[in-house]
Amino acid sequence: MKAALGTCAVVLFFHPAASAADDPNPNIALTVPSGAPVRVYLTKRISKRAGAPVEAKLVEPLFAFDREVVGAGAAVHGRVSRVQAVSKWQRASAIMNGDFTPLCKAEVEFTTLTLPDGRQLAIHTAESEGLNSVVNLSPPKKKKPKAQPQPAAQPQPANGSVLAGVWGNARQTAQDKVNAQISARTRGVADIVRAPNKKEKLEEFLLAKLPYRPQWVRRGTRFDAELREPLEFGSAAVQKDALALVGSQPAADAVVHARLLTPLDSASSKLGEGVEAVVVEPLFSPDHKLLLPAGTRLSGAVVVARRARWFHRGGQLRFNFQRVALPEEVAHLRETQAAPPALQTAATLQAAESGGKTQIKVDEEGGVKATESKTRFIAPLIAVIIANKSMDNDAGRAHGGGEANVGGRTAGGALGFGMLGALAAQSSKYVGTAFGIYGMAWSVYANVIGRGGEVQFEKNAVVDIKFGTRLPAPGAKFRETVGGGGGN
Repeated sequence: MKAALGTCAVVLFFHPAASAADDPNPNIALTVPSGAPVRVYLTKRISKRAGAPVEAKLVEPLFAFDREVVGAGAAVHGRVSRVQAVSKWQRASAIMNGDFTPLCKAEVEFTTLTLPDGRQLAIHTAESEGLNSVVNLSPPKKKKPKAQPQPAAQPQPANGSVLAGVWGNARQTAQDKVNAQISARTRGVADIVRAPNKKEKLEEFLLAKLPYRPQWVRRGTRFDAELREPLEFGSAAVQKDALALVGSQPAADAVVHARLLTPLDSASSKLGEGVEAVVVEPLFSPDHKLLLPAGTRLSGAVVVARRARWFHRGGQLRFNFQRVALPEEVAHLRETQAAPPALQTAATLQAAESGGKTQIKVDEEGGVKATESKTRFIAPLIAVIIANKSMDNDAGRAHGGGEANVGGRTAGGALGFGMLGALAAQSSKYVGTAFGIYGMAWSVYANVIGRGGEVQFEKNAVVDIKFGTRLPAPGAKFRETVGGGGGN
C-alpha cells in the first residue's frame, strides 16, 4: 500500500510461504509507516538555540492495523535542529508592543522512542514547530460530589413531561460519554489548554513586558512530528474470523478516531472542496469484531465555509464524509485480488481540536464555529481606565511640587509600549498620555472591533467522526447534503 504523508495507515507484509488461501491465521507485520505523525508534548521547556536537548512524551498511542503498539506516555527524545527568524509582520507587531527581542522559532526533530519495557527505538522525524495548544500537566483534581438528601416522593408528571425528561437526560448522558471517550483517548482534548502552569505563566507575563527577553518553548507544548522512516514492531497472527465484519457499515452514532489529511481554514476553504481523513484507531463492533482498521480512508467535501467578520464574529466551517475506503491489504486477507469496494455512507464531525489561536465549538450537526471568551472585554475596560488615568495631569494633586500623576503616566506608557514605554513616559506627561491612548485604541480594536477568529485545522488535526447510515445510492445523498448544507 502507498501510505500518504500524514496517515497512520498500516503496511502489511505477507510471508511468501504462507498465503491467505492456505493459512487460517496469516501473519502481518506491525508497522507504522513513514509520514505518520507522532504526537508528543514537552516535559521540560527548551531554549530556542540549535542543538538544545528535547524531552517529551507521547500524547496518544500509536496503532498498527488492529492493535496498539506504543502506549501514551512513552518517552521521546530529540534536539532543536534549526532556529529561524519569525516573519516581518510578527516582528513589526512585537515592536509596536514594545518588544524588541529578535524573535525566532525553533524546529525540533525527535530521534529516540523509549518503550515501557525500557527498549529504545531509533526514530527519525521531520523538523516541526510547536503547535498553538499546550498540554495541562497538572489538571485540577475532581471534587467528590456531596451526598444529597433523598427528596420526598413527588406526584408523577404527565406522560409528555416524563418523556421529555428522559430524552433530555439520555442526550446529556450520551454527550458526557462522548466527551469522556475523547478525553481518555487524547489525554485529552479536554486537558489541552492554552496556558502553562501558573508559575510559568506569571514568569512569561512579566518577561513579556521587557524590551528584550530570553526565548524558549514552553513546557507542555505539543508537536505533531511526522516520521521520515517507518517504525517496525515485529509481526502478529490475525484470525480470519475476527475479520469477518471488516468493511461493514458501522452502527448509527458509532464514532471513529481520525486525523485530517486536508488542512482547512474557514477564511480560504471553498464549497465543494474535497476533504480527506485517515482512521488512526481501529473501530470495532460491540462484540469486538474489527470494522475499520487503522489506515482506512474517509473522504468528503466542505459544505459550509464562512470567513470571520468584524466585531469578532467568528468563522464557520462544516464538512461531511460520504466515502469510506479500506486499505488495499484487506483484499489479501479476504483471498481476493481486487481492492475492496468503497463504502458509501453518511458521516459528520462529532468533535475536533483546532490548530488555530481561537477555540472552536462543534454543534450537533457537525458544524464548527470559532468562539472567543467574553473575558476579552475586560482588557479594553482596563485600558480605558489606564488611559483616563494617564490624562489626569492636574498639577494641584502633586505632593511636594513637581509634575503630577507619575503613576498614571507610567501605567499609560506601559500600556502602549511595555516597560520601554513606562520609562519613556517619565520624560513628559504628554508622552505618557499618548502611549496610554495608543494602548487603549489597540486594545479596543483587538478585542472588540477587529475580525473574529477563523476555524483552522492543520494537517493531522485530531477529529472524531460519527457515522450515520449507509447511503442508498452512490452520490444521491451527497448531492442532497451539499445543497442543504450550503444554506445553513
